[in-house]
Amino acid sequence: MAYDLYMKGVLMPVTPAKVQLKYKSQNKTANLINEGEVNIIKPSGLEEVAFDLLLPNQKYPFANYNGGYRGAAYYVSFLRGLRDDGSVFQFILARHMPTGNNIGNTNITVTMEDLTITDDAKEGFDLKASVKLKQYRTYGTKTFTISNQSMTADGQRAPSADQPQTGRTYTVQKGDCLWKIAQQYYGKGSDLTKIYDANSDQISNPNLIYPGQVLYIP
Repeated sequence: MAYDLYMKGVLMPVTPAKVQLKYKSQNKTANLINEGEVNIIKPSGLEEVAFDLLLPNQKYPFANYNGGYRGAAYYVSFLRGLRDDGSVFQFILARHMPTGNNIGNTNITVTMEDLTITDDAKEGFDLKASVKLKQYRTYGTKTFTISNQSMTADGQRAPSADQPQTGRTYTVQKGDCLWKIAQQYYGKGSDLTKIYDANSDQISNPNLIYPGQVLYIP
């Protein structure tokens, strides 16, 4: 079985011997009275990828070069660019049989978290790069427009400071009419029928009310 490893569309010359894919859990445990320890399920964490790369400084027959041979310095510069620029890119690990048949790919949107370049005499003139990637998920903020009209718990507008509360009585004053009282309590004179219906036992004609009458304001 053969592998090809791409980062931001660039084929790495030598595929790592081992690639670790870590699928993290964010579950939490808690101790409840009389229930003992329970597991609180949380959404899965970000995936993590770790591997070591050989960066040849000579052209090996087993290495893959798209567009011709490039030395280790080219790939070091490329990898550092991904790290320093805070790039978001695609990590692709393509798996295929010697016959060429594809047997599954890993394709993750990631960022470069850590990069270590090692110059070891055991590797001769070649360099090694230890790479750690972390999955990137897009996110955004939501904006809300909040009016300066306060709301009650049931979603209704709360009475303003200068608007009397309903559910109380009102003593009719000289010059009052139901339209005026409804305007005072409800903000709409046309709601006078609410007051009339609640006081029909003492108002025979909605156009006739008298000073001193005590009306219930529903």
